[in-house]
Amino acid sequence: MSNAIHEILSKPNLKAPRPVSFSVLRVPFFLEPHYDESKPSIETNRSRLVKKWGGKAGWEQQKNNHDLKGRGLRAGIPHFNLDRLTSNTLASHRLIQHIGKKYGLRVSEELYDALNVYYFVDGHALNDRPKLAKVAHECIQKMVTGGDAAAEIMTEIEIVEFLNSNEGRKEIENALAALEQMGVHGIPKFIIEGTSMVDGAAHSDVFINIFREIEKRGEIRAGPVFSEILGVSAELVEKGSHSRDDLEAA
Repeated sequence: MSNAIHEILSKPNLKAPRPVSFSVLRVPFFLEPHYDESKPSIETNRSRLVKKWGGKAGWEQQKNNHDLKGRGLRAGIPHFNLDRLTSNTLASHRLIQHIGKKYGLRVSEELYDALNVYYFVDGHALNDRPKLAKVAHECIQKMVTGGDAAAEIMTEIEIVEFLNSNEGRKEIENALAALEQMGVHGIPKFIIEGTSMVDGAAHSDVFINIFREIEKRGEIRAGPVFSEILGVSAELVEKGSHSRDDLEAA
């Protein structure tokens, strides 16, 4: 979907009544909910997938069917670390939500992108809390500037303390319950305007067509359905996560 957002922002319809910006809320989902939360990592992703698909032959068939490597290359990811360390992901979900509420969705999106590289490319576990804290601290430093912002930047120690607490757990649990009620049992999925659900495997043209229709209409039909569940304020949603100004600044 990120390619579609970039397309809309970089090539706006000049006849549209209003410019388009985006508010992306990352909704938590557990691939392996049974993983022990107390352990930094459990196994490699290679081991997990071979077991999931009934052996090496089954896993090779899945790779060929879904063209995961090809999709990664088209998304600008030259290499997925198949031996990346898998773990319980609750801590990372709580962290992304906390950073978004504290610093805004632009910062939590930056953190989300950084953690994708951290996990999928560099192979680090998403429950290695000191390493998570280092990535988050660097993202906050990069994105939060001006005024007394430096005094507000969480230290790595403060982030680890947050990760070791239970703060934000209830919101994650509520979001998982809502996904269950909606019948979402796999990811990625995207809910647009609170109503349209699009499979993450859809090509970017599908998203572009939806966004162009919204752009032409000049208004949205409904806001994000998970903002209240996750405790994200209307003000943060209004500020957004992606805008044309951000694109031009980059």
